[in-house]
Amino acid sequence: MSEDMSRYPVRLTGDDVPMVRFMNVTKSYGDLVVLDALNLDVAAGEMVTVIGPSGSGKTTVLRMLMTLETINGGVIYVDGEPLTHMERGGKLVPANAKHMRKMRANIGMCFQHFNLFPHMTALENCMEAPVHVLGLSKDEARERSIELLGLVGLADKVDQHPSRLSGGQQQRVAIARALAMRPKVLLFDEVTSALDPEVIGEVTNVIRTLTTEHNLTMLMVTHQMGFAKEISDRICFFFKGRIEEQGPPDELFGNPQKERTQQFLSAVREAI
Repeated sequence: MSEDMSRYPVRLTGDDVPMVRFMNVTKSYGDLVVLDALNLDVAAGEMVTVIGPSGSGKTTVLRMLMTLETINGGVIYVDGEPLTHMERGGKLVPANAKHMRKMRANIGMCFQHFNLFPHMTALENCMEAPVHVLGLSKDEARERSIELLGLVGLADKVDQHPSRLSGGQQQRVAIARALAMRPKVLLFDEVTSALDPEVIGEVTNVIRTLTTEHNLTMLMVTHQMGFAKEISDRICFFFKGRIEEQGPPDELFGNPQKERTQQFLSAVREAI
């Protein structure tokens, strides 16, 4: 039975529209429910980190925002506009390819494995999408990319290929590449988990700079609790496809209210 879409607004309006809103979002694979009527808001400029056990739906949230997964129910809004739906005749219908391209341009993602083009330099990796997706001239894209590579501390590596860069440097190129599209929302999926311990600080310092000096809306999935506690405005603990508990880092880590949250944090306590 198809869902009644008339109960969802065709767009969000008002003074306090969140940058991201999941409204009753459901995702399942057969009988396996991955997200169970999820409701989640992320305010403009907020840094929200999602934690939880394996299989709790954390990464699915990011993949849905990147439209790498289809949703089975509900609506996702980005900056007030439906992500995978569009208005037709005053109600929401599945979006066409043009609408999806427009909405995807608002969202950048940095993956656990950097996904850089190996045959391109750091500069070329950052220039590729602004030229071919946004239609920037090569000069504009080069100027923007050089500025961003400087922001992530790689001004002296612009002409290096990924094979000549360390893991931490490659991840920082990936962050600069995502920023080159000027996204409204930046997603991080376990961006430090593939890195050697001695270079994790390089990446966390860049993300820390983004949270304090740039008004980016960010949603991060990580298993590094200490990093999440230090850098986040809010922590959401996921369990079985729902938000079991959420709050400011000091509150959630220092005085969790739900038994499942307590059990999870006690298992990873040595990392905080």
